[in-house]
Amino acid sequence: MKDLIEAKNTLHFLKTHGIDAKKKFGQNFLTDRAVLNTIISGSDITKADTVLEIGPGIGTMTQALCAAAGKVLAVEIDRDMLPILEENLAGFDNYELISADILNLDIKQELRKRKLQSIKIAANLPYYITTPILMKLFEERIPADSITVMVQKEVAERMLAAPGGKDYGSLTLAVKYYSEAEILAGVPANCFIPAPKVDSAVIRLRMRKIPAAQVSDEKQFFTFIKGVFSQRRKTLSNSLRNLSGGNISREAAEEALSELGLPADIRGERLSLEEFAALFNRLFPAESASEPV
Repeated sequence: MKDLIEAKNTLHFLKTHGIDAKKKFGQNFLTDRAVLNTIISGSDITKADTVLEIGPGIGTMTQALCAAAGKVLAVEIDRDMLPILEENLAGFDNYELISADILNLDIKQELRKRKLQSIKIAANLPYYITTPILMKLFEERIPADSITVMVQKEVAERMLAAPGGKDYGSLTLAVKYYSEAEILAGVPANCFIPAPKVDSAVIRLRMRKIPAAQVSDEKQFFTFIKGVFSQRRKTLSNSLRNLSGGNISREAAEEALSELGLPADIRGERLSLEEFAALFNRLFPAESASEPV
């Protein structure tokens, strides 16, 4: 079994097996040992843990995860990679490959089949579907203690953005609602083969047992937030009128904002998660939360 994290080994392996990275699957193979070690150590993996890896590729990270964890479930969409993974994981007996698109996979059902109560998640996420994957893990309440992933640097910055900035948005609020986030390392493009056009970052999300805010209807709350940020140039009072189909007048919106100590001309991008939650609960109390926003 070859140590794939060395760039020369990765290049030799790709060449001898005739493997080309597939853009449609966002394949970029990590070749930096320090970054790999950051992901493994940042995940706090022990032999008592089962790790879900999303998009193992040729198995570089999978090898390290198998060495650290009790068991690894690796979900790979590219069927051509399955025999490659079997070859590169030949020295381990604590892994299982699942051939599936993670966005269509019933993860909870897979965990129930294996009688798993909780997992840790680690991945070098395909950049083009990073946000949909994270939102799936959040919204489906996958029982994960932590999610430690490689993402595009800009996405990591959006996750931790402060209110008022251009990077602040619905992803920021979802990350804070469901987790405590920390960037563990920046990762230059030259740490991959082929090198992507952007730099990356390793970010760890420690999942909250209780959300950071209490809302009357969680699903509608995030529909509300996405709607506000789709009109981020408008004042919040105008956005609310548009989003409610006219059911919330400008006067009612301004009154609700005033009760929360917020100015009438404030824009949604300036509200914290807690302020969004308070405004949502004020406008859509539990008994009416099922009504469309």
